[in-house]
Amino acid sequence: MTDDLEFESFENEQIEKYFKCPYCHSKISMLLDISEPGRQYYVEDCEVCCRPIQVSYSSDQGKLVDFNAQSI
Repeated sequence: MTDDLEFESFENEQIEKYFKCPYCHSKISMLLDISEPGRQYYVEDCEVCCRPIQVSYSSDQGKLVDFNAQSI
């Protein structure tokens, strides 16, 4: 067995991030696309209370570097 997996492409890589909704404080999750390095911004509704959450995160080399979810 080789260590070739270390060098796998992260193209189309997604991770599931769990966090608390800033409104209802329920534990929810969102899929984040970490295939593109840099900062991403978008708005998605909470799956429990349906209120809009502004999500921002940074990724680098296929890893999540920073994540923030806040009320609008």
